[in-house]
Amino acid sequence: MSKRGRAILGHPLVLPFYLPSFILSLSGGLLAPVLPLFARELDTSYALIGLVLSGEAIGMLLGDVPAGVLMRRLGLKRTMVIGVACTTLATVALFGAGSVPIAVALRILAGFGRALFGVSQHSYVAGVASVGRRGRAISLYGGLTRIGHFIGPMAGGMVGAAYGLRSGFLLFGAVNLVAVTAMALFVQPPPIRERAREAATSHGLLLTLLRTRFRALSVAGLGQLLAQMIRTSRSAIIPLYAADVIGLDVQAIGLIISLASAVDMSLFYPAGWIMDNLGRKCAIVPSFAIQALGMLLVPFTASFGGLLAATALVGLGNGLGSGSMMTLGADLAPSEARGEFLGIWRFIGDSGHMGGPLIVGQVADLVTLPHAAWAMAAAGVGAALVFGLLLPEPLKTRRAHASSPQVGHATGGGSCS
Repeated sequence: MSKRGRAILGHPLVLPFYLPSFILSLSGGLLAPVLPLFARELDTSYALIGLVLSGEAIGMLLGDVPAGVLMRRLGLKRTMVIGVACTTLATVALFGAGSVPIAVALRILAGFGRALFGVSQHSYVAGVASVGRRGRAISLYGGLTRIGHFIGPMAGGMVGAAYGLRSGFLLFGAVNLVAVTAMALFVQPPPIRERAREAATSHGLLLTLLRTRFRALSVAGLGQLLAQMIRTSRSAIIPLYAADVIGLDVQAIGLIISLASAVDMSLFYPAGWIMDNLGRKCAIVPSFAIQALGMLLVPFTASFGGLLAATALVGLGNGLGSGSMMTLGADLAPSEARGEFLGIWRFIGDSGHMGGPLIVGQVADLVTLPHAAWAMAAAGVGAALVFGLLLPEPLKTRRAHASSPQVGHATGGGSCS
């Protein structure tokens, strides 16, 4: 191997962070065309389908804040490995699930594992990547996950069509074993500073974080809540609209999702460059405005090509925001209580992650599936407005107050530069 190759592999983010993240995104992509149709096999109610799809997010909500505390007790690496193992076992068990309650319970358990992995993973990259390169480091992560989501749905659709929908759950487990092995071998967490250890022993650390960071969490958190709603709702709206309104099969649905992901993943480098050089808001605000436009157009499509075009527009917007919510959370997190803060931050985002499919199911049952798409488009507009009008530029604030644990007030406007 060349010296350059050894240097790349020796980078503290390549094998411990990027490799397992890519593998996990690939396995997650396998489920994209399979899970909504599997849920429809169990029950035809859109509300119950939405509940199955939201089960993982419910588990993530339950696990986010405890994950920040457990990470300090168990260690970053152990928390990460346990989280992925939990998600893998729960998802493989769906192979034998025969009812909605069992499927929901298993998805909740999978979500709890994802919370353990997500908080520890987020804490790791926030500790390793510097502020000035954080946008590019995390957007590359976002790009790799999007590559996985590009390959995964096509593979999931083909496997589901050839061997049945439930076979995708077994393939998920096999792929995830590789990720667990990579983390066990390569993750070397940075040492916890002494003042972080002292902070862990004080009572009311979470309440202190909520009090001292209330302004940042209230405004940025509201934006993230709406942002995650439109991001996750597409996983329910696109497959169900394609199957129930247009009449496409699982392989065609997987192809649409993968092609839209190809557009999505092509923008991770520009997204990181914009965040690090022009400001976080210059990527975040257009990202959710474009996603809202794409979701608004979905109900006007009536063919494979039309739905592909609208879904690709959603992917374009999502790609422009590659890694943006993780970068924003890392910017706001105090170094002395990073795990606990990121647990709260991810709890807020995962509330939107859970709310998206639930709202889609409820609105689709009460009115129609196209109305659910319009409701999620409104969430995207709301996210763009909150980030654009109410949040100061995090990059400017972070650089101006690099020596202070405070991140500034989360009120008022501000340019994106």
